[in-house]
Amino acid sequence: MRTPLIAGNWKMHLAPTEARKYAIRLRVRLADVRGRDILVFPPFTALPAVIEELGRSGIACGGQNLHWEKQGAFTGEISAPFLADLGCSHVLVGHSERRHIFGETDEDCGRKTRAALDAGLTPILCVGETLEQREADATRQVIERQLAAGLKPVQEDEKFVLAYEPVWAIGTGRTASPEQADEVHRHIRAWLGSRFTPDLAARVRILYGGSVKPENVDDLMKLPDLDGVLVGGAALNADSFDRIVRFLP
Repeated sequence: MRTPLIAGNWKMHLAPTEARKYAIRLRVRLADVRGRDILVFPPFTALPAVIEELGRSGIACGGQNLHWEKQGAFTGEISAPFLADLGCSHVLVGHSERRHIFGETDEDCGRKTRAALDAGLTPILCVGETLEQREADATRQVIERQLAAGLKPVQEDEKFVLAYEPVWAIGTGRTASPEQADEVHRHIRAWLGSRFTPDLAARVRILYGGSVKPENVDDLMKLPDLDGVLVGGAALNADSFDRIVRFLP
């Protein structure tokens, strides 16, 4: 059985003081949760405060992005060893906003995945199609291309997580229907079985991200190949995130 993973991406919200207060609120509210993993992605500047407050709460922290080099003349960037030293356990790779706003390529994602693994971080590789690609019936081809490049440097025994986030459903209020999400998640798991082994395909967690909210999380989490959610806006509200974490199986 794959343990469900509920992850909240705070994006460019919550300065360190606000983030610390919010982390305390989550730590108290979610203290009794069992049977699922909880992970938050604060902004880089808030990571020390959030990690300090969450401590041994069981809520893990991750970085929203990373550079593939360990150090160097890369102004404004942050490396995997820096994140690991802060106490991060995970890092997002290839989030749709990084791909479509900042121009990150599939090859960039592969290098970042390798850098994360080398630093002892668990990469969460994000894949997904735009509305134009879906309407052109190219969803599978796009996702297979992103997976092939992003996971190219990964070995069978290395740990990673995947997140399917249809670009047309991120921050738009539109959510992939359970049937749409189920179809893509099943295809991703089948692809993993052909690219690696059935054993790896059976153990890798595949999340869904795209306007996840309390009203739709229960239906999404009933899907057999959906192992958790990557939450955006709803992760910034304690009531909403609490309800999502406590999804009804």
